Amino acid sequence: MYSYPVHLEKDTNGSLLVTFPDIPEAASVGDDEDEALLNALDALESAIEIYFDEKREVPAPSKARKGQRTVTLPALVTAKVLLANEMVRQGVRKAELARRLELHMPQIDRLLDPRHSSKLDTIERAFEKLGKRLDVSVV
Repeated sequence: MYSYPVHLEKDTNGSLLVTFPDIPEAASVGDDEDEALLNALDALESAIEIYFDEKREVPAPSKARKGQRTVTLPALVTAKVLLANEMVRQGVRKAELARRLELHMPQIDRLLDPRHSSKLDTIERAFEKLGKRLDVSVV
């Protein structure tokens, strides 16, 4: 899973501002640290959608400094990021992936939607069609 380091900073009205050094498009606020970090996950997923829409690779997270807070993407979202990044690297468009998987475009749109609960086996098949294998581990 991808865990992105965050920068927490009090803003002028006392709220906590959360930014991501690796994903400058993502920012969020909260009244306290827990709320700010919860909102930050939503902001991170929204920023990932921008990268997907613009067909840009989503940067991998940098290593967090000692004591630095992180926001961790769910495993399924991480798999979707890895899939989208591989598509960008190989120059494979959604229409081409749909053809290779014998799926319709709305199914591919959902497959690359970080907020949609896709089936992992479909993501695995997509990686296979790209000549890759999804590897899952427990840490």
